[in-house]
Amino acid sequence: MSGPARPAVALVGVHGYGRRHVDRLLARREGGEIDLVAVADPVPPDGALEGVQRFSDLTDLLAAHEPDVVVVSTPLHTHADLAGTALRAGAHVLVEKPATADLPSFEALLALAGETGRWCQVGFQSLGSAAVQHVRDRVAGGRIGTVTGYAAAGCWVRTHSYYARAPWAGRRRLDGRVVADGALTNPLAHAVATVLAVAGSQRLEDVRAVETDLFHVNDIEADDTSTARIALADGLDVLVAVTLAAAEPGEPSVTVTGTGGSITLFYTLDTVVEEVPGRPPRVTRHERVDLLDDLLDAVRTDRRPRSPLQDAGGFARVQDAVVSGPEPRAVPGEFWVRHDLPGGDVHRQLPGVEEAVHEAVTRRRTFTELGLDWARAAHR
Repeated sequence: MSGPARPAVALVGVHGYGRRHVDRLLARREGGEIDLVAVADPVPPDGALEGVQRFSDLTDLLAAHEPDVVVVSTPLHTHADLAGTALRAGAHVLVEKPATADLPSFEALLALAGETGRWCQVGFQSLGSAAVQHVRDRVAGGRIGTVTGYAAAGCWVRTHSYYARAPWAGRRRLDGRVVADGALTNPLAHAVATVLAVAGSQRLEDVRAVETDLFHVNDIEADDTSTARIALADGLDVLVAVTLAAAEPGEPSVTVTGTGGSITLFYTLDTVVEEVPGRPPRVTRHERVDLLDDLLDAVRTDRRPRSPLQDAGGFARVQDAVVSGPEPRAVPGEFWVRHDLPGGDVHRQLPGVEEAVHEAVTRRRTFTELGLDWARAAHR
């Protein structure tokens, strides 16, 4: 059964990334696509939301309105509770990634979505790209022979100000609650979610086991330089290697390796590079659908959205292994370099980490298995 042509939408969280949702929602309201009925945030929004009713929390908002869709863009450890509240009120939900901070919360939210019959879309924006299905189709068509494995790599930079922006930033837990703000589960969570999507292993039952190898260069509780080996139910595996202590930001990627070549998706660019021996590389670029628009269309037409909660199950398995496994190990200070930035910010760089990430995904080894000096020292 199709939904309203002009859905009523509410937003929870108008600051930080929520500001992007404010802009998107205002544009869609101006275009006549939605009714933006209200927003909720304990910190009042700026003047851009004139004419939109404001509340300090979602409970008060839902007492006054019955939105068709609720967008949740709040600190990650609050996602599960807010998404659950919206689902119980009869709304479809777009919740920013990760949908929950731990596996029990994920399973509870998944059951609730099933009970209410409402969609809960997870904001892994890369899954809105047609590039993901393109890679799947090329692999299924035998373009690179038999698949031998999957990998994801990411080299980004996060400075002191990133971790100082909020009490939960860089934390594994806060006030007894799981936060999981590490490289694998938040900044580069898209690498994990996208490689599982390309592998067709997105659900809880698709991930058999996860081995983590976690480190931090920055003075934080969570990981910022890590590898993970994910064993899939189909017998193949995924090697993920990421860092937030690179010299400069690079383009993260997902690679499928086969007996006859490889296909790499640069997921922030929606670009795919197919390499087969004896042929020039085949480069294609693909369109991306905004996951908000995708959910709104799903609500109107009753079709399946592109990033439903069910398809975040594999990621939830990885997240659970990260937060329940061994604590990240600190890389000793003699291995990293401090860079003082304009404005008083500080960047801790781990020299050679880009090469280590490349070697990890190429050789399918964790940082510890590679015998890197800084990894060995962190284990002492």
